[in-house]
Amino acid sequence: MSEAPDWVLSARAHWCWRGKDRPPFAVAPGPGQESVWDYPRPPAIVEDLREIVVVWGDSEVVRTRDAVRVLETGHPPSFYLPLKDVVPGFLRPAAGSSMCEWKGPARYWTLADGMRELPAVGWSYPRPMADAEVLADRIAFYPSTLICLVDGARVVPQPGGFYGGWITPELTGPFKGGPGSEGW
Repeated sequence: MSEAPDWVLSARAHWCWRGKDRPPFAVAPGPGQESVWDYPRPPAIVEDLREIVVVWGDSEVVRTRDAVRVLETGHPPSFYLPLKDVVPGFLRPAAGSSMCEWKGPARYWTLADGMRELPAVGWSYPRPMADAEVLADRIAFYPSTLICLVDGARVVPQPGGFYGGWITPELTGPFKGGPGSEGW
């Protein structure tokens, strides 16, 4: 990884679990499964060619086979989808921003269609940090208020309101985001 500012190094240093050893409370994966405790820190960014569909009410927002997943220790993956595959006219910039010590400054997106609005339901990294550049023209969606499908299987949202991971059938946890998981 490239040299990072002190605040980034400090933020990265506090993580106990880094995917090298599975903690004793982790569920062991069975055949065809992945443990989120085997994912690394810094996170891996991997191509995913399964069909991804995001639906808002009765409107399809995006359909693609060009996703990347961000795999980070203890988290179900966030799926980043090409902005070019989102149906034109649905996205509006949302207020607020945040900073990820691995990916950089995030911006937020609202879905709107003229009659309804779903505020801050997506996020992106228009200027990602080194090693996350592939995310520059992609968006991720929080699955808690949308129907998100991966090869036809409906995604379960990651616990808690902060993270936007997608729990798919092949994953084992437990997953960061629930009570008591702040230090994971």
